[in-house]
Amino acid sequence: MTYKENAKKYIENYNLGIGDKIKVNKEDISYTGILLDRPEDADDGYLVLKLSSGYNIGIAIEDTTAELLEKGEKPKIGFGETEIPTDPSKQNISIVSTGGTVSSVIDYRTGAVHPAFTASDLVKANPELLDYANYNVKALYNILSEDMKPEYWVKAAEEIANDISNGADGVVIAHGTDTMHYTSAALSFMLKTPVPIIITGAQRSSDRPSSDANINLIDSVIAAKSDIAEVCVCMHGSLNDEYTYLHNGTKVRKMHTSRRDTFRSINAQPIAKIQNKKVSINPDYSYTKRGVNELELNTAIEEKVGFIKSFPGISKDFIEYHIDKGYKGLVIEGTGLGHVPNELIDSFKRATDENIPIVMTSQCLYGRVNMNVYSTGRNIIDAGVISALDMTPETAYVKLCWALGQSDSREEVNEIMQTNIAGEFGEKSSIKDFLN
Repeated sequence: MTYKENAKKYIENYNLGIGDKIKVNKEDISYTGILLDRPEDADDGYLVLKLSSGYNIGIAIEDTTAELLEKGEKPKIGFGETEIPTDPSKQNISIVSTGGTVSSVIDYRTGAVHPAFTASDLVKANPELLDYANYNVKALYNILSEDMKPEYWVKAAEEIANDISNGADGVVIAHGTDTMHYTSAALSFMLKTPVPIIITGAQRSSDRPSSDANINLIDSVIAAKSDIAEVCVCMHGSLNDEYTYLHNGTKVRKMHTSRRDTFRSINAQPIAKIQNKKVSINPDYSYTKRGVNELELNTAIEEKVGFIKSFPGISKDFIEYHIDKGYKGLVIEGTGLGHVPNELIDSFKRATDENIPIVMTSQCLYGRVNMNVYSTGRNIIDAGVISALDMTPETAYVKLCWALGQSDSREEVNEIMQTNIAGEFGEKSSIKDFLN
């Protein structure tokens, strides 16, 4: 007998319903909380309660009794149902999951999380979603974000373009947070979009009272319905649940290992603030409006690009190794204004002679690369190194991968890197951006 059959009989016996406040007694222990629904494929023999603390708990049905304390509101999807209602007056939003906490549910048998593969799973976990739109939900892949690869960016871009071609009014991508800013940059270069494309994630799992999954997902749907037809990241804007920020996909970066407001706009201001389910657009940001662009997809990319951080004592062998191994381009995280030890400059010249573009970024993150100030920087320029201006190192890396997909000419790649494609660099970086 499956969990659904067990649970359905159990619920009928005690006249319970999803959303009811109940007490479950097991031996000499009792648990009080709100009865939650489960994914349609759950067959592990557990009830799930949301406790007053905000945490969820799974309780094995066997050898328990239950009592109804208070009837709850009728759920938007009944127990065991898999079809979600649609409303022709609402916009159609595509939700694409690549893995990550935000689109996962808890397996209370093992304590692990697994992706909510179906639309009904996702809506049961976040029932407020039905207040805002109709949904097409799919799991593109189920990976940890540290396992993301350039080839997965390509697949995601193709899937998003297909959904937009099929009538999606906006797209939300559920993604692990560790490499979200790489993916947001990649999609920004690969797609010219007529509708919003919003990437979101979560720092805390959905069974924790401090979870940011629900508000990030709901606000992402609200952003996907908005007039901002760009690739954006939507994440918490503060440590509490007051609001989220929309960040330009090429100017955002994860800046803390665990804080819920970990994502910040670097050398830029957020595009918009979402508070009380309303989008307030930054008046200083000139955004692309819905319907202005025709859909364009350009996924040509070069994966063999190196990413090297300069440090005291770094040897030219790091550069020579990548040249000898056939790397097509290198991104360097230099110190300060874009510096490396003089020892590396001859290797930079060799790379230039062999048609291998090298792009210089700064470990400082905030501010702008300027190799004209000191003699070392001017020697680096003379070696043919390209300035990343005020791009983040991660965005510069992604853009170089994409630029090399467009051309194998170092001169043409240089031109692409110095052309503002998706708002990846600004005309200047201000103290206001640093203090943001």
